[in-house]
Amino acid sequence: MAPPGAFRHLALALGAAVAALGSLLCIAWKVYFRRSGTCAGWDGWWERELQELREQQSHEPPDGALDWRQVLVLGLDGAGKSSVLHYICGRTAKETMAPTQGFKSARLCTEGLEMELLEVGGNQNLRSYWPHYLSQAHVLVFVVDSVDRSRLVTARQELHALLAEEPRLPLVVLANKQDKSDALSMEELHDELALHTLSGQRDFFLLPTSATWASLSTATSVLHVKSLLVTLLSQP
Repeated sequence: MAPPGAFRHLALALGAAVAALGSLLCIAWKVYFRRSGTCAGWDGWWERELQELREQQSHEPPDGALDWRQVLVLGLDGAGKSSVLHYICGRTAKETMAPTQGFKSARLCTEGLEMELLEVGGNQNLRSYWPHYLSQAHVLVFVVDSVDRSRLVTARQELHALLAEEPRLPLVVLANKQDKSDALSMEELHDELALHTLSGQRDFFLLPTSATWASLSTATSVLHVKSLLVTLLSQP
């Protein structure tokens, strides 16, 4: 049998190896996201990565002359809100995304605008807080799962409750997951969400979206959403 000291030295050596491997994996993880253009993380390192992004954006005017605008992103849980924002910020897609427990925020500086993208979680407990975020928003983005037919009634009710709070707030409805074969069409979703009842005083858009690699150069690319948001937010 080996002496006790040998086991102690072996344990220390293994511990050091594990720590070194963890450090290398962490570095590789950060390098990967920087190369892929991701504007912020979506898990525990969210705030740290977002701060690094702010420090790296050297193209901003030094006097802070950018116009601040907020885009409020809402929708039922599982609709794909986080995936949409991840795609807009970094032009990358993720196979899975953890549900938002609370809220997430990202910032894009483009064409003279400081655009804050604020996502609030969509589970039943969080929906009651949605109206409190409307007063600061310049555009409301409502994400709908085009495949989740069983909850379209709930999505419609939640959407129209929000619109009643802010009758003039511009609205962009994203018919997400259009890459799925059983996704509802734009016409079907327009009817299911009762969008024909909206007042003519409100700017309103319904866009098909899919936050996947394959959609990057197609009509359902989320990048079209970014262009639309810049246009809406640039209006006087």
